[in-house]
Amino acid sequence: MFLRMLRGALFRQKGKMLMIAITIALGASLATAMLNVMLDVGDKVNRELKAYGANINVLPKGASLLGDLYGVQDGTGVSDRYLNEDELPLIKTIFWAFNIVDFAPYFETDARLTDVAGAADSGGDGPSSRGDEIALIGTWFDHHLDLPTGESLDTGIRNMKSWWDVSGEWASDDDADGAMVGAQVAERLGVSIGDTITVEEDGRAKSLTVRGVFDAGGNEDDRIYVPLAVAQELAGKPGAVSSVEVSALTTPDNELSRKAAQDPNSLSIKEWETWYCTAYVSAICYQIEEVVSDSVAKPIRQVAESEGAILEKTQFLMLLITILSLVGSALGISNLVTVSVMERSREIGLLKAVGAHNSSVMGLVLTEVLITAAAGGAVGYFAGLGFAQVIGHSVFGSGIDIRPVVIPLVAILVFIVTLAGSVPSIRMLLSLRPAEVLHGR
Repeated sequence: MFLRMLRGALFRQKGKMLMIAITIALGASLATAMLNVMLDVGDKVNRELKAYGANINVLPKGASLLGDLYGVQDGTGVSDRYLNEDELPLIKTIFWAFNIVDFAPYFETDARLTDVAGAADSGGDGPSSRGDEIALIGTWFDHHLDLPTGESLDTGIRNMKSWWDVSGEWASDDDADGAMVGAQVAERLGVSIGDTITVEEDGRAKSLTVRGVFDAGGNEDDRIYVPLAVAQELAGKPGAVSSVEVSALTTPDNELSRKAAQDPNSLSIKEWETWYCTAYVSAICYQIEEVVSDSVAKPIRQVAESEGAILEKTQFLMLLITILSLVGSALGISNLVTVSVMERSREIGLLKAVGAHNSSVMGLVLTEVLITAAAGGAVGYFAGLGFAQVIGHSVFGSGIDIRPVVIPLVAILVFIVTLAGSVPSIRMLLSLRPAEVLHGR
């Protein structure tokens, strides 16, 4: 009897049941899309932010200590400590190796400009600048590494400094005669693409051809970048590295990570294991120090904190959209089910008059709504997966990973929203008096 009444009620009110299913489907689809994106957005937002620079700086221990205490900089003869270039591939062997997106070493030296060929043709005043001190930076532009793990990696500033506005072309690690000149240096010397500049340090001279002129919008514009080996050879310090910039995907800081950043030894064993096995920027810095001898890895706080704040706000926004969509669905269900109960008031009154209890009638109505909600939720889930991919490709340029945990979450949310939306109609049903309804009052 119950199944017959249920089937009859569903078919008689197929219009309203369809509207309830559509309402649930819309809410479930938006919830599915937002939850999948929210659970996958961390890495994608971090990858987008990696285009704006590194978030970890690795320095030699002695240079870092003197710089922190006394403000002594490299090149003074006091803080000239260096990292070993041969150890840099070990950065990709730490516990969070897959979170290391890019890294690039730098060797900084001051060279003397001795000649500028071609500057006169470009209308500059390059020849009058002979003898000037020039900041020469050796680095990897697009360096191929064979890692100890057997894997390979292409890394360097070409990926890390993608926002640079480059005229001409990027220099190459294989081009020992190529250089990239900052916009301020190019303007001061009057050099342009294709010109040749000659620099000298301690009697060692090197002629360099300008492959590109870049505008970085910062201190880099007053420097000349050359392949790392060229700067090391010019300074007579093969294998030396002044610093390393690392771009890593990190988890936003919390109380545990801040405590560990101050003193990892203050953590309990359980806290230390949790911290070490979580991609906090402080944990990644600690692991880099473990593999690179005599190094100090420091988070670039402005970048790291901004990443965490943006990620948290993005996830909060998606969660808020999900909640608001479900609230809207609950209100829509409330109106539809209430109208359905009002239209069926005579039928419900008759059921009560012949002995049906409130619980039985309430069970019948809720079963109808829940069956309809289940159908709408299933359709909405698969539609939401499609919406998630649209969001991923349009915003992040890649697909969204489908998280199985979203299935039970959406099912629970659909159930809660359906029950919440049915509350007003259930209250009306319980207060319905058979005698008044059957007499048309």
